[in-house]
Amino acid sequence: MSATGAKTVLITGCSSGIGRAGARAFLEDEWRVYATARDESDLGGLVDAGCETASLDVTDDDEVRQVVERVVEESGRLDCLVNNAGYGQFGPIEDVPIERVHEQFDVNVYGPHRLTRAVLPHMRDRGRGRIINLSSAAGRVATPGMGVYSGSKFALEGMTDALRPEVAEYGIDVVLIEPSPADTSFDDRVVHELDGLEHSGAYDAYYDLYQDARSLGPGSPVAVAPRVVADSILTAANVPNPGSRYQVGSIARASEFGRFVPDRMRDKAYEVGSNVLR
Repeated sequence: MSATGAKTVLITGCSSGIGRAGARAFLEDEWRVYATARDESDLGGLVDAGCETASLDVTDDDEVRQVVERVVEESGRLDCLVNNAGYGQFGPIEDVPIERVHEQFDVNVYGPHRLTRAVLPHMRDRGRGRIINLSSAAGRVATPGMGVYSGSKFALEGMTDALRPEVAEYGIDVVLIEPSPADTSFDDRVVHELDGLEHSGAYDAYYDLYQDARSLGPGSPVAVAPRVVADSILTAANVPNPGSRYQVGSIARASEFGRFVPDRMRDKAYEVGSNVLR
């Protein structure tokens, strides 16, 4: 298959985890893959596998523009954008300073927005394309101690739901992937961000609650493998009429139903959990 004839995908956040697994999944399906990360040196294994790579900080407007222009110039097409880059800023709302909130939204919300704005003109000109945004089970149900992260994913979900009908007439599909906690290094960044917070002393129970919740992350029986998430992304990229959302893993499926639980019932459950830890 020629370079210009191969379907082309641009994936952000490929240094590890879901992004790296996604790049390999698309390669195996004979796509031309542009795998990106803030530090291109983290992508050596993907170069050996056959990916094109680039340094891309999703908070940098110029880098976003340059990478998208490179993909279109070299491939003559851009069939799919996978907005995967992201991290989790956990911590009680009062304990998270405003600059940390801005940084969280800059990566998790403004980043996908920058990429989306950059690729849409090319997709619209071709009359086809697909944008896949990586959300989270936390993008459907918020929990104490995760408000800033959930807020960023709620925002991404809202923007995606608005974008989907906006671009449908141009042959462009927009899809959300909502994974359960995955067996990745995501948790390492969460711990780093938490360690950098100045605790007010008012929310120790929620810090304890987070420590308990870590048992649902990497290595736990309910954590999903990155390749499982990657396969869902690939399915969403390939099927003729993709669904608007794909929940991956048991916790994500439970969160889909959990959002219909009355607020007072959810709040009571959190209160009971907090009291148990005191």
